[in-house]
Amino acid sequence: MSAHLPVLMVVLPLAGAVVVPVVGLASARAARALALLALVLAHLCAVGALRVVLANGTWRYRLGGWAPPWGIEYVVDALAGGMAVLVSFVALLTALHARYSHEGRNPLNVATSHALHLLLAAGLLGIVVTGDAFNLYVFLEISALSAYALLAGGGARAEVAAFRYLLIGTVAASFYLLGIGYLYAATGTLNLADLAARLPQAPDAGVVGTGLALIVIGLAVKIALFPLHGWLPDAYAYAPAPTSAFVSSVMGKVGAYVVLRFLFFVFPAGGQAGRALDLLGLAAAAAIVAGSVMALAQRDLRRMLAYSSVAQTGYIMLGFGLGNAAALTGALLHVVNHAVMKACLFLSAGNLLARTGAAGVDECRGVGARLPVTMGAFGVAAVSMIGLPPAGGFFSKWYLVQGALERGAWIYVAAIVAGSALTAVYMFRVLEAAYFRPAAPSAASPPAEAANGPLFGPGEAPAGMLVPMLILALAALGLGVFNQALVDGVVAPALAGVAS
Repeated sequence: MSAHLPVLMVVLPLAGAVVVPVVGLASARAARALALLALVLAHLCAVGALRVVLANGTWRYRLGGWAPPWGIEYVVDALAGGMAVLVSFVALLTALHARYSHEGRNPLNVATSHALHLLLAAGLLGIVVTGDAFNLYVFLEISALSAYALLAGGGARAEVAAFRYLLIGTVAASFYLLGIGYLYAATGTLNLADLAARLPQAPDAGVVGTGLALIVIGLAVKIALFPLHGWLPDAYAYAPAPTSAFVSSVMGKVGAYVVLRFLFFVFPAGGQAGRALDLLGLAAAAAIVAGSVMALAQRDLRRMLAYSSVAQTGYIMLGFGLGNAAALTGALLHVVNHAVMKACLFLSAGNLLARTGAAGVDECRGVGARLPVTMGAFGVAAVSMIGLPPAGGFFSKWYLVQGALERGAWIYVAAIVAGSALTAVYMFRVLEAAYFRPAAPSAASPPAEAANGPLFGPGEAPAGMLVPMLILALAALGLGVFNQALVDGVVAPALAGVAS
């Protein structure tokens, strides 16, 4: 089976998504166990594939017996392998936590939620490993459709937010599809490697430029790059905590991965791709500042975290826009760091809401003593997001600043510093309320729909809610401590021959 790891990491959760609802008709517990098994196996396949490509180079896996460029192939290199490990890791941890958002629900609904979670994981993994532009669109839609359904699971406000996301996401996907249609018209191929070979000789630069513009705009909407972020805050804020953690931490990062693939691996360096990167860099600098300011203005904790994702996406795209080795290293490090720390923050916020009913920043007063583990994990992730050593966020921002200085882009340095300072203000505001302000006399109570669950008594959340959060908090620290090993072992091979 080791010869089929690239396809197994996608097929296992995809098959699980089909089987889990059927099993759920008989037993919700069995459906949950099957979903977790599928995610564990997918993660092991991703880790195995990454180890192979780091040792032996790029792995090309042909599907259906058709040779590319006519047939579809999966391509796993250090970049795709690293992203697959990240996606499957977060998918597994958020699925573990999701058990407690399913308390008291109909067993079939529970199984359906697990199936959608698997479908989202399969779609994201497929985006990462596919070597075909149209197949990428198919997986983009698989992940989007499952995300819409999952995000709608938080009640009436979540349903409205998810419907808005569906409308905007459909437009964005249409832009991407039209874009690859233009590229196909110009080159006669959809295979990404073949596109890279044919685009420099494409006869009609106008058609290629139009295709590039449509693809970049569609992906910018998908990753909520400012000012195309309008769908994001409500979608993340009102969804169940495990869904917010999964979608906010890796879905946008996979979109950023696609941007990197097209602008650095498919399109020729400089020229139209260079102009697109310049525009993305300017939008990213604005996103860092604007997203941080909007997060600072929020009094609801989850909306604050949602707006912070707009800013954090800006750091990643800023690294792409700068384009040199240091900046791209910082961007890829921030993909990993943000996935880990944002998942940890949303799970912490979910635990806080479940145990105390606190949804606002002011309602966090005194919870540091009541929920020391939850708030400790929140604090670790917050420190990483601010960019303080030894957490991982410090090192990704360090590389970004270094890349900006090498380019002489002082305005980008100012944006990074300003964004970090604003992040410190709104994150320390939460920690100050939790640790240095006494609890309000009439503390918030758990939501009415959660009051009958056995896990919502005083004290910390149960182990199933704490363990995924703690693993992510430790990972946020580990990514800082072992930063150099990650850069040398995975990031540098992923960027080999790309950075200018």
